[in-house]
Amino acid sequence: MGKLFATTVANAKPRERDYKLSDGEGLYLLVKANGRKLWRLNYRHLDKQRTLSFGAWPEVSLVDARGQRDDARRMIAAGRDPSHEAKLAAAREKLSEENSFKLVAEEWIAKNEREGMAEVTLSKVRWLLAKAYPKLGNRPIAKITAQEVLAVLRSIEATGRYESARRMRSVLSRIFRYAIATTRAEHDPARDLRGALTVPKVKHLAAITTEKGAGELMRAIEGYSGHAITLYALRLSAHLFVRPGELRQAEWSEFDFERAVWAIPAEKMKMRRPHRVPLSTQVIGLFEELYELTGTWRYCFPSFRSPRRPMSENTVNAALRVLGFKHDEMTAHGFRAMAATLLNEAGLFNPDAIERQLAHMENNGVRRAYTRGEYWDERVRMMQHWSDHLDHLRDGAKVLKPNFGARRT
Repeated sequence: MGKLFATTVANAKPRERDYKLSDGEGLYLLVKANGRKLWRLNYRHLDKQRTLSFGAWPEVSLVDARGQRDDARRMIAAGRDPSHEAKLAAAREKLSEENSFKLVAEEWIAKNEREGMAEVTLSKVRWLLAKAYPKLGNRPIAKITAQEVLAVLRSIEATGRYESARRMRSVLSRIFRYAIATTRAEHDPARDLRGALTVPKVKHLAAITTEKGAGELMRAIEGYSGHAITLYALRLSAHLFVRPGELRQAEWSEFDFERAVWAIPAEKMKMRRPHRVPLSTQVIGLFEELYELTGTWRYCFPSFRSPRRPMSENTVNAALRVLGFKHDEMTAHGFRAMAATLLNEAGLFNPDAIERQLAHMENNGVRRAYTRGEYWDERVRMMQHWSDHLDHLRDGAKVLKPNFGARRT
């Protein structure tokens, strides 16, 4: 029997019993008694007769059916069973549908949580993903395209948050790579989108970097009339110049006041390396006073809402605003730049000791290994010098009360 024509397929009428219209090479149209027309392929594999379904006409046209037949015959020639391959494809399709982007993303977050990712970082990741879920959350992760990812990133850019868009692309890429590693996806559509995003302008966090300004700041802090715990956070931010998140999450169990050292565990550090902070006599005195307020709790600076949680990340910045320092003049993070600038300008300490105390990571791996653990004695002297210097700058003039109107001159 010769090959079928499209008109023959279209005009085929149902009969009392099912019948077949052959197109050659095993392909035929099964015309059911109920009027349905189904494409089938008969073939042999490992000396067994098998039948493969291609779907129903008109959804699958004659041309489409022939294409599927040719694909199946190539599999057979290569020693593969088309029926088995079809079942595998169906299983992969089902798995793909079940593995939504949100499911994989939450699994990835849980993994990072188990591995000790800092809570502040996890919060930022969750915040970013909450903006991606409306468009990507229910999509099978294996089917998400670069165009879909770009649409999400563009929606963030449209609000002017270029840095957030950049970070989101990085987070999405890490989730796609995790999906690849766990066999739920085959490619990372976020990987090549870096060039499509607006490059954010580098913003230097506002900081006071002159001795005159530092003295004014320390006097203003002493005039702070807000919550007592916030006052201690302001004072210790200046003396310790650790990252704001490290200070507000400080726990009493991390301090050894006899040895005058604060040991910050790796999971709380930006670079995931444990860090030690020498404690000056002034700092120890401040912590002794703070202990009277919060010593019964886990955190040195507990949240005002629940002592089981650390102080809000906005508390110190809000206090600086109350003191009259605008967001482009001084920030909680600015205490680090203030200390780094004034200590380097003093020329009394090795710049590497200052960098080590700032917990900055040495880029050179060999150098990092060589300098590991060095400068401790110098850092102890430096931290005492810094506290003494802050006291000297503070005492350079009388205590100023905060101006709730405009910035002081």
